[in-house]
Amino acid sequence: METNQNIGNTFNMNKSGFNPNMPGHTSNHDMIFRQEPRTVKKEGSGIELPYEVRKEMALMLDDHQCALNVTLHQYNKHHWLTEGAESFLSLHHLLEEHRNKTLEHIDKIGERVARLGGVPTAHLVAQHELSYIKHEVEGRYTMRDFIRNDLEHELKIQEMLRKQIIRAHELNDYGTVEVLEEILLDREDLGYHLYSVLEDDTLVRGMEHLLSRNGNIADVGYVKPSNKLE
Repeated sequence: METNQNIGNTFNMNKSGFNPNMPGHTSNHDMIFRQEPRTVKKEGSGIELPYEVRKEMALMLDDHQCALNVTLHQYNKHHWLTEGAESFLSLHHLLEEHRNKTLEHIDKIGERVARLGGVPTAHLVAQHELSYIKHEVEGRYTMRDFIRNDLEHELKIQEMLRKQIIRAHELNDYGTVEVLEEILLDREDLGYHLYSVLEDDTLVRGMEHLLSRNGNIADVGYVKPSNKLE
């Protein structure tokens, strides 16, 4: 069965097995070798799918796993650096939830790679090399910058998950479909959370905009000071 050529334009379908130029692919340790990275067993995975299908699905899944690890590290950074009226409590906890959900998804995808007979990428530098998203530059930036960068990651992850779900349907790999559809729904939820945080309305602009239409980007109109409800 041939690999979908369009998939190869976005996933690392040609990166399978040992590559001395890849981080974590060479070692001076004396260990008993059993299987090369990003390969699948020829036989004995226990899943009734052809070798070619299992390999293609495992490689694509491993790319998601690498991307989610990059996402996890970026969420960690933003969780640690939360500040400001909205961020220090509410966003701090929101990003912790996103981090925990991402860790759950990494585990589910890594388990699926193993069930297909594959070897998931675990070296941190190799994960970043293979990931279709990249970690933001080091340093502290505004919380809006942090959240926007996280949202861009979530949208890209959703796009790539959909591509493999379509391909898995074509190859009758319904186990992978089920795993990825569940993860996709969760990632859409996370993206929605981030998008909502970035909306332009806010409770912490101060009182000035309540007394004047100027700068009231929510455009709720003029507020009478005599109105005790306001």
